Amino acid sequence: MYQVRLCIGTMGAFGKMPDEQVKLIKDVGFDGFFTGWAPGGGVQLYREAADKYGMLYQSIHAPFTKAKAMWGTGEAADIAVNELLACLEDTAAVHVPIMVVHTFIGFEDHTPTPEGIINFGKVVDRAEELGVTIAFENTEGEEYLAALMDAFKDRKSVGFCWDTGHEMCYNHSKDMMALYGDRLVGTHINDNLGIKDFDGVITWIDDLHLLPFDGIADWDYNTARLAKHGFAGPLTFELSMDSKPGRHENDVYHGMSGEEYLTEVYKRACRVGTLFVRNQGKYGK
Repeated sequence: MYQVRLCIGTMGAFGKMPDEQVKLIKDVGFDGFFTGWAPGGGVQLYREAADKYGMLYQSIHAPFTKAKAMWGTGEAADIAVNELLACLEDTAAVHVPIMVVHTFIGFEDHTPTPEGIINFGKVVDRAEELGVTIAFENTEGEEYLAALMDAFKDRKSVGFCWDTGHEMCYNHSKDMMALYGDRLVGTHINDNLGIKDFDGVITWIDDLHLLPFDGIADWDYNTARLAKHGFAGPLTFELSMDSKPGRHENDVYHGMSGEEYLTEVYKRACRVGTLFVRNQGKYGK
Protein backbone atom coordinates (compact mmCIF):
# COMPACT_ATOMS: atom_id res chain seq x y z
CA MET A 1 0.00 0.00 0.00
CA TYR A 2 1.03 3.64 -0.39
CA GLN A 3 3.88 4.62 1.98
CA VAL A 4 4.21 1.24 3.73
CA ARG A 5 5.08 -2.24 2.54
CA LEU A 6 2.87 -5.10 3.72
CA CYS A 7 4.10 -8.69 4.07
CA ILE A 8 2.46 -11.94 5.20
CA GLY A 9 3.50 -15.42 6.24
CA THR A 10 2.81 -18.03 3.60
CA MET A 11 0.98 -20.33 6.07
CA GLY A 12 1.28 -23.19 3.59
CA ALA A 13 -0.91 -21.02 1.36
CA PHE A 14 -3.80 -23.40 0.94
CA GLY A 15 -1.94 -26.34 -0.52
CA LYS A 16 -0.51 -24.39 -3.44
CA MET A 17 3.05 -24.78 -4.69
CA PRO A 18 5.50 -21.98 -3.79
CA ASP A 19 5.20 -20.25 -7.18
CA GLU A 20 1.40 -20.24 -6.94
CA GLN A 21 1.51 -19.09 -3.32
CA VAL A 22 3.71 -16.12 -4.03
CA LYS A 23 1.74 -15.13 -7.12
CA LEU A 24 -1.50 -15.21 -5.12
CA ILE A 25 0.01 -13.12 -2.33
CA LYS A 26 1.21 -10.59 -4.88
CA ASP A 27 -2.06 -10.51 -6.80
CA VAL A 28 -4.00 -9.77 -3.60
CA GLY A 29 -1.80 -6.75 -2.95
CA PHE A 30 1.01 -7.71 -0.58
CA ASP A 31 4.58 -6.58 -1.20
CA GLY A 32 6.34 -9.55 0.34
CA PHE A 33 6.19 -12.65 2.50
CA PHE A 34 8.04 -14.82 4.98
CA THR A 35 8.25 -18.58 5.21
CA GLY A 36 9.12 -21.30 7.65
CA TRP A 37 12.01 -23.69 7.10
CA ALA A 38 12.60 -27.42 6.89
CA PRO A 39 15.60 -29.39 5.65
CA GLY A 40 15.63 -30.07 1.94
CA GLY A 41 16.07 -26.77 0.17
CA GLY A 42 12.43 -25.74 -0.17
CA VAL A 43 13.28 -22.11 0.52
CA GLN A 44 15.06 -21.95 -2.85
CA LEU A 45 11.69 -22.34 -4.56
CA TYR A 46 10.39 -19.31 -2.65
CA ARG A 47 13.46 -17.29 -3.60
CA GLU A 48 12.87 -18.12 -7.26
CA ALA A 49 9.22 -17.11 -6.95
CA ALA A 50 10.14 -13.89 -5.12
CA ASP A 51 12.52 -12.94 -7.91
CA LYS A 52 10.03 -13.91 -10.60
CA TYR A 53 7.23 -11.75 -9.19
CA GLY A 54 9.31 -8.92 -7.75
CA MET A 55 8.40 -9.73 -4.14
CA LEU A 56 10.29 -9.09 -0.92
CA TYR A 57 11.35 -12.32 0.84
CA GLN A 58 11.22 -10.65 4.22
CA SER A 59 12.43 -13.40 6.60
CA ILE A 60 12.64 -17.10 7.35
CA HIS A 61 11.17 -18.39 10.61
CA ALA A 62 13.48 -20.94 12.20
CA PRO A 63 12.08 -24.12 13.79
CA PHE A 64 11.33 -23.67 17.49
CA THR A 65 10.38 -27.08 18.91
CA LYS A 66 13.95 -27.59 20.19
CA ALA A 67 14.27 -24.13 21.74
CA LYS A 68 14.29 -25.45 25.31
CA ALA A 69 17.20 -27.77 24.49
CA MET A 70 19.25 -24.74 23.50
CA TRP A 71 19.60 -23.95 27.21
CA GLY A 72 21.11 -27.32 28.10
CA THR A 73 24.09 -29.45 27.19
CA GLY A 74 24.79 -32.76 25.53
CA GLU A 75 23.39 -34.31 22.38
CA ALA A 76 19.98 -32.60 22.55
CA ALA A 77 21.62 -29.18 22.71
CA ASP A 78 23.98 -30.03 19.87
CA ILE A 79 21.07 -31.13 17.69
CA ALA A 80 19.19 -27.91 18.47
CA VAL A 81 22.20 -25.73 17.64
CA ASN A 82 22.86 -27.59 14.41
CA GLU A 83 19.23 -27.19 13.34
CA LEU A 84 19.41 -23.43 13.75
CA LEU A 85 22.74 -23.33 11.96
CA ALA A 86 21.34 -25.32 9.05
CA CYS A 87 18.40 -22.93 8.80
CA LEU A 88 20.79 -20.01 9.00
CA GLU A 89 22.94 -21.34 6.15
CA ASP A 90 19.86 -21.70 3.95
CA THR A 91 18.68 -18.22 4.92
CA ALA A 92 21.95 -16.75 3.74
CA ALA A 93 22.06 -18.94 0.62
CA VAL A 94 18.72 -17.56 -0.63
CA HIS A 95 19.67 -13.98 0.32
CA VAL A 96 17.03 -13.47 3.00
CA PRO A 97 18.22 -10.85 5.50
CA ILE A 98 16.43 -11.98 8.69
CA MET A 99 16.02 -15.29 10.52
CA VAL A 100 13.36 -15.17 13.24
CA VAL A 101 14.18 -17.28 16.31
CA HIS A 102 12.18 -18.26 19.39
CA THR A 103 14.30 -18.14 22.53
CA PHE A 104 12.36 -20.76 24.51
CA ILE A 105 9.38 -23.09 24.48
CA GLY A 106 7.46 -24.06 27.61
CA PHE A 107 5.77 -22.46 30.60
CA GLU A 108 7.32 -24.10 33.66
CA ASP A 109 10.97 -23.02 33.52
CA HIS A 110 12.20 -19.50 34.08
CA THR A 111 15.96 -19.76 34.54
CA PRO A 112 18.31 -18.98 31.66
CA THR A 113 21.66 -20.78 31.81
CA PRO A 114 25.20 -19.85 30.79
CA GLU A 115 25.12 -22.85 28.47
CA GLY A 116 22.22 -21.31 26.60
CA ILE A 117 24.14 -18.11 25.97
CA ILE A 118 27.03 -20.17 24.61
CA ASN A 119 24.74 -22.21 22.35
CA PHE A 120 22.92 -19.21 20.94
CA GLY A 121 26.26 -17.47 20.64
CA LYS A 122 27.33 -20.05 18.07
CA VAL A 123 24.34 -19.07 15.95
CA VAL A 124 24.92 -15.35 16.45
CA ASP A 125 28.57 -15.67 15.50
CA ARG A 126 27.74 -17.51 12.29
CA ALA A 127 24.96 -15.04 11.46
CA GLU A 128 27.47 -12.21 11.69
CA GLU A 129 29.80 -14.03 9.31
CA LEU A 130 26.96 -14.60 6.83
CA GLY A 131 25.44 -11.12 7.06
CA VAL A 132 22.10 -12.36 8.43
CA THR A 133 20.26 -10.72 11.33
CA ILE A 134 18.91 -13.00 14.07
CA ALA A 135 15.57 -11.55 15.21
CA PHE A 136 14.72 -12.92 18.63
CA GLU A 137 10.94 -13.00 19.10
CA ASN A 138 8.89 -12.36 22.22
CA THR A 139 7.19 -15.61 23.21
CA GLU A 140 6.72 -17.40 26.51
CA GLY A 141 9.84 -17.35 28.68
CA GLU A 142 10.51 -13.62 28.81
CA GLU A 143 13.55 -14.28 30.99
CA TYR A 144 15.24 -16.12 28.15
CA LEU A 145 14.62 -13.32 25.68
CA ALA A 146 15.94 -10.79 28.19
CA ALA A 147 19.07 -12.85 28.79
CA LEU A 148 19.85 -13.09 25.08
CA MET A 149 19.09 -9.47 24.29
CA ASP A 150 21.42 -8.45 27.12
CA ALA A 151 24.17 -10.93 26.24
CA PHE A 152 24.19 -9.82 22.61
CA LYS A 153 23.33 -6.16 23.09
CA ASP A 154 26.38 -5.03 21.17
CA ARG A 155 26.09 -7.50 18.30
CA LYS A 156 25.02 -6.08 14.96
CA SER A 157 23.64 -9.46 13.93
CA VAL A 158 20.97 -9.46 16.68
CA GLY A 159 17.63 -7.66 16.62
CA PHE A 160 14.06 -8.01 17.85
CA CYS A 161 10.92 -9.38 16.19
CA TRP A 162 7.77 -8.06 17.88
CA ASP A 163 4.78 -10.38 17.92
CA THR A 164 1.75 -8.28 18.88
CA GLY A 165 -0.39 -11.28 19.81
CA HIS A 166 2.31 -12.94 21.90
CA GLU A 167 2.67 -9.73 23.87
CA MET A 168 -0.99 -9.96 24.88
CA CYS A 169 -1.16 -13.65 25.78
CA TYR A 170 2.41 -14.69 26.63
CA ASN A 171 3.73 -11.44 28.11
CA HIS A 172 0.63 -10.31 30.05
CA SER A 173 0.43 -7.23 27.78
CA LYS A 174 3.77 -5.95 29.03
CA ASP A 175 5.10 -3.29 26.66
CA MET A 176 7.78 -5.32 24.87
CA MET A 177 8.46 -2.44 22.51
CA ALA A 178 9.52 -0.31 25.47
CA LEU A 179 12.14 -2.94 26.23
CA TYR A 180 13.40 -3.79 22.75
CA GLY A 181 11.82 -1.37 20.28
CA ASP A 182 15.13 0.34 19.62
CA ARG A 183 16.36 -2.97 18.16
CA LEU A 184 13.25 -3.81 16.16
CA VAL A 185 13.93 -5.38 12.76
CA GLY A 186 10.59 -7.07 12.04
CA THR A 187 7.02 -7.67 13.15
CA HIS A 188 4.59 -10.53 13.49
CA ILE A 189 1.30 -8.68 13.55
CA ASN A 190 -1.79 -10.57 14.75
CA ASP A 191 -4.67 -10.28 17.17
CA ASN A 192 -6.06 -12.40 19.99
CA LEU A 193 -8.26 -12.21 23.06
CA GLY A 194 -5.51 -11.93 25.65
CA ILE A 195 -5.29 -14.46 28.48
CA LYS A 196 -8.39 -16.56 29.01
CA ASP A 197 -7.58 -17.75 32.55
CA PHE A 198 -8.84 -15.41 35.28
CA ASP A 199 -5.68 -15.86 37.35
CA GLY A 200 -3.43 -15.10 34.39
CA VAL A 201 -2.08 -18.58 33.74
CA ILE A 202 -0.62 -18.55 30.23
CA THR A 203 -0.82 -21.44 27.78
CA TRP A 204 -0.29 -21.87 24.05
CA ILE A 205 -4.06 -22.19 23.59
CA ASP A 206 -4.45 -18.40 23.86
CA ASP A 207 -2.07 -17.76 20.95
CA LEU A 208 -4.79 -17.45 18.31
CA HIS A 209 -3.17 -15.42 15.51
CA LEU A 210 -6.47 -13.83 14.55
CA LEU A 211 -6.81 -11.20 11.86
CA PRO A 212 -6.36 -7.65 13.17
CA PHE A 213 -9.64 -6.23 14.54
CA ASP A 214 -11.01 -9.72 15.29
CA GLY A 215 -9.58 -9.57 18.82
CA ILE A 216 -9.02 -6.98 21.53
CA ALA A 217 -5.76 -5.36 20.40
CA ASP A 218 -5.60 -1.56 20.31
CA TRP A 219 -4.16 -0.94 16.86
CA ASP A 220 -3.74 2.79 17.26
CA TYR A 221 -1.63 2.08 20.37
CA ASN A 222 0.35 -0.63 18.60
CA THR A 223 1.11 1.41 15.51
CA ALA A 224 1.95 4.45 17.64
CA ARG A 225 4.61 2.40 19.39
CA LEU A 226 6.06 1.39 16.05
CA ALA A 227 6.13 4.99 14.92
CA LYS A 228 7.69 6.26 18.16
CA HIS A 229 10.59 3.87 17.70
CA GLY A 230 11.13 5.00 14.13
CA PHE A 231 10.25 1.68 12.53
CA ALA A 232 9.88 2.12 8.78
CA GLY A 233 8.43 -1.29 7.94
CA PRO A 234 7.59 -3.48 6.27
CA LEU A 235 4.60 -4.46 8.40
CA THR A 236 4.61 -8.25 8.45
CA PHE A 237 1.54 -10.25 9.47
CA GLU A 238 1.57 -13.76 10.95
CA LEU A 239 -1.91 -15.27 10.96
CA SER A 240 -3.70 -18.61 11.19
CA MET A 241 -6.91 -19.99 9.75
CA ASP A 242 -6.98 -22.78 12.33
CA SER A 243 -8.42 -22.67 15.83
CA LYS A 244 -6.50 -24.02 18.79
CA PRO A 245 -7.77 -27.21 20.47
CA GLY A 246 -11.03 -26.54 22.26
CA ARG A 247 -11.31 -23.07 20.75
CA HIS A 248 -13.41 -21.86 17.82
CA GLU A 249 -12.38 -18.26 17.23
CA ASN A 250 -10.63 -19.00 13.93
CA ASP A 251 -13.39 -21.28 12.60
CA VAL A 252 -15.00 -18.36 10.79
CA TYR A 253 -12.11 -18.34 8.31
CA HIS A 254 -12.61 -21.95 7.24
CA GLY A 255 -15.38 -21.18 4.79
CA MET A 256 -13.20 -18.81 2.81
CA SER A 257 -11.22 -19.72 -0.27
CA GLY A 258 -7.55 -18.79 -0.31
CA GLU A 259 -8.31 -15.75 -2.42
CA GLU A 260 -11.13 -14.64 -0.13
CA TYR A 261 -9.11 -15.10 3.04
CA LEU A 262 -6.00 -13.31 1.79
CA THR A 263 -8.13 -10.48 0.41
CA GLU A 264 -9.71 -10.03 3.84
CA VAL A 265 -6.26 -10.13 5.41
CA TYR A 266 -5.07 -7.46 2.99
CA LYS A 267 -8.03 -5.21 3.86
CA ARG A 268 -7.23 -5.51 7.56
CA ALA A 269 -3.52 -4.99 6.87
CA CYS A 270 -4.33 -1.77 5.03
CA ARG A 271 -6.29 -0.53 8.04
CA VAL A 272 -3.31 -1.23 10.28
CA GLY A 273 -1.00 0.37 7.72
CA THR A 274 -3.12 3.49 7.55
CA LEU A 275 -2.95 3.90 11.33
CA PHE A 276 0.80 3.36 11.16
CA VAL A 277 1.30 6.08 8.54
CA ARG A 278 -0.93 8.43 10.53
CA ASN A 279 1.12 7.84 13.67
CA GLN A 280 4.34 8.30 11.74
CA GLY A 281 3.04 11.78 10.94
CA LYS A 282 2.27 12.45 14.58
CA TYR A 283 5.73 11.47 15.74
CA GLY A 284 7.61 13.10 12.91
CA LYS A 285 9.00 9.87 11.48
